[in-house]
Amino acid sequence: MSDTIEKVKCLIIGSGPAGYTAAIYAARANMNPVLYQGTQPGGQLTTTNEVENWPGNPEGITGPEMMVGIQAQAQRFGTDVRDGWVTKVDFSGSIHKVWVNDTKEIHAETVIISTGASAKYLGLPSEQHYLQTGGGVSACAVCDGFFYRNQEVVIVGAGDSACEEAHYLSKLCKKVTMLVRSDKFRASKIMEARVRKTENITILMNHDTVEVLGDGQVVTAVKAKNKTTGTIFDIPATGFFVAIGHKPNTEIFADYLKLDETGYIINNPGTSKTNITGVFVAGDAADHVYRQAITAAGTGCMAALDAERYLASL
Repeated sequence: MSDTIEKVKCLIIGSGPAGYTAAIYAARANMNPVLYQGTQPGGQLTTTNEVENWPGNPEGITGPEMMVGIQAQAQRFGTDVRDGWVTKVDFSGSIHKVWVNDTKEIHAETVIISTGASAKYLGLPSEQHYLQTGGGVSACAVCDGFFYRNQEVVIVGAGDSACEEAHYLSKLCKKVTMLVRSDKFRASKIMEARVRKTENITILMNHDTVEVLGDGQVVTAVKAKNKTTGTIFDIPATGFFVAIGHKPNTEIFADYLKLDETGYIINNPGTSKTNITGVFVAGDAADHVYRQAITAAGTGCMAALDAERYLASL
């Protein structure tokens, strides 16, 4: 065995609320966790301007500030937080082998996967601009809808999640315009019926988003195109919500872990256990339903406790 191979008791792949919470619990249980932050240290929350639904912050907190605090808490108990991302794994044997940045090899007794999922965006330069400024582009209505209370918003999407988010926004916003890119919904009939019956939701079928308009800091309108007639027009809006799906960051585990048809890791019900003994999953890498910071943190706790019990049983 090469001298360059590092042996660790608990390896956590990915940061965010799931990874850092797992680290807090693992560190307090003397598991000496090593955590690699991945390509987006702090996870999706680092792109969120205001978080108002995290318990214990009555005035709200910014996403980056929140993640800095949770990371510091994990480090306070001894978590070894490192830059870098995992590029390859081998879970075929009793030793869990992991490679970081294609070079460093680690052998871990337990592995907690908290690589999350990435929201899909349209890829428009204007969309990405206002996503970065925090001025009106979001991929989570439950997270950010409150900030658009009594305002007009646009949401793009055609599936169950898009319908669910549009309906959620309709209870907060004055008007919701839903842009569906084809001539039919991908959502279930019951979800489609729900948005069609909601008075303040306007549905525009066969419409594309051309550009997100604004003053450089905040969104003021969305430029849309009627694909049937070719007409281009502006829809006044202070918020633009993208609900075209999420992509779990799980590709490197596909040869070893059971994934569902969209790539989410399948865990044993009621646990964080995967089909590989000693490998656990937390957060949005397995959760395609709730996708909230608080639920991710909860499963991070579960993963650390499951990993601790697994080590105790050896």
